[in-house]
Amino acid sequence: MNRFVVTVALMLAAGSIPGIVSIQTASAGTPVYVGQAKARLVPMHTIDHSAWNNLLGNYVDSDGRVDYKGWHGSGEDQALLDDYLQTLSTASIAADNETTQSHRLAFWINAYNALTIKGILREYPTTSIRNHTPRLWGYHIWHDLKLHVGHKPFSLDEIEHQVLRKMGEPRIHFAIVCASIGCPRLLNEAYVPERVDEQLTANAKDFFSRRQNFRHDVAGKRFYLSAILKWFAEDFGDDPSQVLKRVAVWLPDETARRAAMDNAVSLSYLDYNWQLNAQTAR
Repeated sequence: MNRFVVTVALMLAAGSIPGIVSIQTASAGTPVYVGQAKARLVPMHTIDHSAWNNLLGNYVDSDGRVDYKGWHGSGEDQALLDDYLQTLSTASIAADNETTQSHRLAFWINAYNALTIKGILREYPTTSIRNHTPRLWGYHIWHDLKLHVGHKPFSLDEIEHQVLRKMGEPRIHFAIVCASIGCPRLLNEAYVPERVDEQLTANAKDFFSRRQNFRHDVAGKRFYLSAILKWFAEDFGDDPSQVLKRVAVWLPDETARRAAMDNAVSLSYLDYNWQLNAQTAR
């Protein structure tokens, strides 16, 4: 590789080329495919998430911490996860009369979280998902780990940005989990269409109840928010006042809710904790 190419690659990684801001370079890693492209597909609303529900119940606690060590040590349960991902591969992404928004939300949230767990178990033992997100080249877990669904492979990045965010449901940011302590808790049950609205609201309220994600300095008239609300602010509103009004309903007390509705606080953002959300991490 000549000096010019190396220099440009390094400048791209640093975001230092004029006119290019906060660029993330694409991975040059070899894709890892999960599931299989199926010749015969079934409607998305027929997919059964009970196997995923059972695995979550066995390996995830009420705080969303995962027993990666135990899961990694169980060949049987790793195979059950593979079987579940294979089941997801059989889903058609084509519209049909019975697959509702609730079916799609539950399906894609579960798909994102199950694929993330699969990615971490492939790398375990590891201390952070960021150990597997190189800036220049090599396997990148968010770009190169791909799940076949409806004859098309989807990376974690594609599921988040091209599927879930386009549904116009901001609560997905309190449901999809990047295997880090700074993430929302990983619910220890599968999302299901008949309760997905309730589950999303419950996890949103849980998210703001935790000091790692939300703090209210009443005297200083300031909110300290998770960096998630900075990264994805546009999904909650067009400006900070709209974001505050949108999240107010999920805040943990009336004082905070009133301050948000009145746009009576300044905003700061908390450092994000990328440490693995393992049960041994405290």
